[in-house]
Amino acid sequence: MAELVFFSGTMDCGKSTLALQMDHNHGARGRVGLIFTKMDRAGSNVLSSRLGLSTGALEVGDDLDFWEAIVGRATAGNRIDYLICDEAQFYTGEQVEQLARIVDEMDVDVFAFGITADFRTELFPGSKRLIELADKVQVLQVEALCWCGRRATTNARVMDGVMVVEGEQVVVGDTKPGTAGIVEYEVLCRRHYMRRMTSHAAKAAAVSPEVLPFDLDVCPLPPLPITQAD
Repeated sequence: MAELVFFSGTMDCGKSTLALQMDHNHGARGRVGLIFTKMDRAGSNVLSSRLGLSTGALEVGDDLDFWEAIVGRATAGNRIDYLICDEAQFYTGEQVEQLARIVDEMDVDVFAFGITADFRTELFPGSKRLIELADKVQVLQVEALCWCGRRATTNARVMDGVMVVEGEQVVVGDTKPGTAGIVEYEVLCRRHYMRRMTSHAAKAAAVSPEVLPFDLDVCPLPPLPITQAD
């Protein structure tokens, strides 16, 4: 039976890398699929990973009707076994419903990949609908890490080195340091997100003569598990 599966996580947890790997694995077994993406960091019509891997993809616009597009291809005699849908957080709720219909009525697997929440910790519309409709929601096992070493759970938006919590929900950026005025994103643990302490702010506080070492907000790492010797 075909399934709608949503692979979610923060930035830097390997979602796009997994999407590329899944497309390779299914293709290697003779299955035929299509790759969709929306507003990838590398530009239009491409699915890219921060590891440097990329492949061509179909760009998703707000006016795309997945149901009509896939039915049209099938009617023309094109075989479709699965869909890879990257950056699915940017899809509309209606488009997610169309993907679910494709699974149910055409027996086509849909593997969606996306960030769950935005820089305000609010659910993206596409992610919200996927959580509501997906047969499976899987959080990726590769954990992104906050600058303090703890597991990152949130995506912070940074402008000129300062974290911001207001603005448009969708502004494309990256996690690589850029030039002044360019939107950047940084993954943080909940504690440092709530305290608005990015890695830049932590470094500034560490070198400030007005901040004593015990005043620096640093999350201690969790203790190592204790194991018995054989």
